[in-house]
Amino acid sequence: QVQLVESGGGVVQAGGSLRLSCAASGGTSSNFGMNWFRRAPGKGREFVASINSNGDSRIVADSVKGRFTMSRDNAVANNTVYLQMDNLKPEDTAVYYCSAGGLWGQGTQVTVSS
Repeated sequence: QVQLVESGGGVVQAGGSLRLSCAASGGTSSNFGMNWFRRAPGKGREFVASINSNGDSRIVADSVKGRFTMSRDNAVANNTVYLQMDNLKPEDTAVYYCSAGGLWGQGTQVTVSS
């Protein structure tokens, strides 16, 4: 059974960068598009970015366009996807989740201080 595990969250000052990773263990997710969502305190879940199965098509939410980049590496053992987050803003503070094929990871906290 495929499990998704996120990592790379942390605390960063505004203007800084973080790189999130999501590894699929226990199977292969290379046939799935994968997505990043986030949930800020007191708010609903928000779509952030998605990438198709072979990595040549991406969609990024307007709120992060030009600052966040999603990529994937199907060559590694756990078919990892990444979310490179640059020029972070306090409003990017949230728990970030990856999802694929109806599965969700446990989330990783990103906190951006002003």
